[in-house]
Amino acid sequence: MSDKKIAVKVDHVSKFFKLPTEATKSLRTSLVNRFKGVKGYKEQHVLKDISFEVEEGDFFGILGRNGSGKSTLLKIISQIYVPEKGSVTVNGKLVSFIELGVGFNPELTGRENVYMNGAMLGFTTEEIDAMYDDIVDFAELKEFMNQKLKNYSSGMQVRLAFSVAIKAQGDVLILDEVLAVGDEAFQRKCNDYFMERKKSGKTTILVTHDMGAVKKYCNKAVLIEHGLVKAIGNPENVANQYSFDNTAPLHQDATEEGQHAAEAQEEVVRVENFKLQLLTPNQISPADEIRFQMDFDVLEDIETYIALSLTDIDRNIWIYNDNSMDAMMSGKGHKTVHYTCSLPNVNDLKMKLEVTVRDKDGQMLAFSDATQTPIIFINRKDIAPDDTSALDSASGLIQRNGHWTMKD
Repeated sequence: MSDKKIAVKVDHVSKFFKLPTEATKSLRTSLVNRFKGVKGYKEQHVLKDISFEVEEGDFFGILGRNGSGKSTLLKIISQIYVPEKGSVTVNGKLVSFIELGVGFNPELTGRENVYMNGAMLGFTTEEIDAMYDDIVDFAELKEFMNQKLKNYSSGMQVRLAFSVAIKAQGDVLILDEVLAVGDEAFQRKCNDYFMERKKSGKTTILVTHDMGAVKKYCNKAVLIEHGLVKAIGNPENVANQYSFDNTAPLHQDATEEGQHAAEAQEEVVRVENFKLQLLTPNQISPADEIRFQMDFDVLEDIETYIALSLTDIDRNIWIYNDNSMDAMMSGKGHKTVHYTCSLPNVNDLKMKLEVTVRDKDGQMLAFSDATQTPIIFINRKDIAPDDTSALDSASGLIQRNGHWTMKD
C-alpha cells in the first residue's frame, strides 16, 4: 500500500443532465403531461459511478473519446458542477485550466488580467505579486503587459492564459487539452516545464487525446468510456487500450471506402479471396524485420500490384508506405506475394498494416478489412527510461526499404 497522501479522491461519482424532449407554453398541456407521467425531458447520464484516487506527486492522465464524460468529470473536480451521487475530495489549492482565456477581459491590460485571473483562482494579491514575474517571463510578454488584451494577437493571449495557469503556485494543476498551445518554440518550452513538473513531485491531472504525451508525462492514467471507468493504472496499458478502441472506426472507414469503390465499378469483381498474413510477431524492436504475405485470386487477364502502408494509430499518420508498383504481376490466377521491410531508429509505435490490390491505373480491387488488419508494436529495449529523446516515437515518414517476393 502506498505511503503517499491522496491529492484528489473521486468517490462513486455520477452525473446526469436533463435534456428537454418537447417545448410547450400551454399550462393545460403541461398539466396533462404531468398527470400522464410525461416529464418533458430525458436524463442523459454522463458519468456512472466513477471512482479513482490521485496521489500527491502523480502526473495523472484522463483519457476518453469525445462525449465520454471527461470534461464533465473535470468540472466536477473543479467544483463547477455538483454530482448527483458521490463526492470529490481535493486536498490543497486547485488550479483548473479547462478552457484557454476563460475569465480574461479584453478591455483590461495584460497585467490587470493576470491579477484578476489569479483572484478568480483563489490567490491573494500578495501571492500573485510573488508569482507575477514568473508568469510574465514564461509568457515572454514583459513589454506588452501594460497594453489592453484586445490588442494582443491570439497567440499572445494563449501564452498569457497558459502561463497564468501553470505558473500559479497551486497544489493540484488540472489541464484540459492544452498541450498544443502557442507556436513551436513555446511548445518546446511547455514540454520542458512538464518534464520539470513531473520530476518536482507536484500533482497534475491531464486530459488529452495525445497518447504520446500520456506515455511521456504520466505515471498513471484512467480511460473513461460511456461514463464508466474502462481501464486504470499503468499509462502504457491504458493508452494502448485507447488506441485499440479507436482502430475499429478507422477500419470501418477503410471498409466503407472499399465498398464505395466496388459500387463505383458496378460490382464487377476482378480480384477475390484476398488474405493478409503477418509472418513476424506483433511485438518487435526496430532491429527486427517486418514480414507479411498476401494471397489473392485474379479473375481477369489484367496487371495488378500491391500498395501498402503502416499507420501510426495514436496520431493517424503514415509512418511507412510502398506504392511503387515494383510488384507488378500479369495475368489471372492465384497470386502469392511476400514483403519484407524494417523501421530502424524509431521507438514506441503502435501501427496498423493496411494493404490494397490495385490495377495498373491505380484502381483499388481488394483491400485488407478490419478482420485482417494486423496491429504491430515496435519498441526499443536498449535505452534508459529517463532518455526522453530516445524514447520519443517517429515524427514522420520512414524511407522505403522493403523488397518483394512474388509467386504465381
